[in-house]
Amino acid sequence: MKKIEKWGTGVALVTPFTQSGLPDRGGVFKLVDHCIQGGIDFLVAMGTTAESATLTKSEREEVLSWIIEANAGKLPIVLGVGGNNTAAVIEELVQLNPAPFSAILSVAPYYNKPSQEGIYQHFKAIIDCSPLPIILYNVPGRTVSNINADTCLRLAHYSEKVIAVKEASGNLTQISRILAGKPTHFQVLSGDDNLTFPMLCMGAQGVISVSGQLACQAFSTMVREAREGNLDAARIIHFQLFELTELLFAEGNPSGVKSALSQLGLMTPKVRLPLVEATDSLSAQLIAAMRSANLI
Repeated sequence: MKKIEKWGTGVALVTPFTQSGLPDRGGVFKLVDHCIQGGIDFLVAMGTTAESATLTKSEREEVLSWIIEANAGKLPIVLGVGGNNTAAVIEELVQLNPAPFSAILSVAPYYNKPSQEGIYQHFKAIIDCSPLPIILYNVPGRTVSNINADTCLRLAHYSEKVIAVKEASGNLTQISRILAGKPTHFQVLSGDDNLTFPMLCMGAQGVISVSGQLACQAFSTMVREAREGNLDAARIIHFQLFELTELLFAEGNPSGVKSALSQLGLMTPKVRLPLVEATDSLSAQLIAAMRSANLI
């Protein structure tokens, strides 16, 4: 296990597909190398951005093996393991070989709409059985299940195995409460690319980003400058990337970022239903924004 020594910029890796729609080994290797060369601090595999919900179990295992091989131990890898069936999540964690991974990213339970006590007990059960540290993932826009500040802090204080939260609620008041009350071992990571700079100014320690795998060098430099207190330099990059990042999510994720990554020759723009590829109009806007950001 490669420990996460510093947070900074993590990227939620997409899953490249061939023209026929199968996972693309060559695309995985190109993408991982692109991230390593671009100064990314850690990789996140099998999150929402990976379209993991539409991959078969064997495909997930295959893609993970390619990511591990391509990374060759260079960066820490965080593995996404979550769901709305607590027992199934626990079973997956118990069967997991933890050796290649540094932590687990586990999303708030979706669809069931549990109470805050239910959310707490779900994560407590996961924490108690996990062989790896846990990063909570709060993304109520997708799950309709907000981990509120009190519940997040309750989990952070419950165990030092809970090392961070990826906060994608977009609620800066909630995030402020977490930052104000967190224990020292626990970090707050941005889950919204365009809120990363303001969150870093508030005391967040990094990000798990989508656009960071496209604009690796620029995004990781912005995060590093902000963490080092060079806010003017970080602010300039934030606004240089702002329009591009907005466009990446305009028609859903990862349709936008795959379209943009295809312009760098890293993969096809293929996604799996129920997602569809970016429209010609959005693709043209993305190309213009990438040129403006000096990415092509």
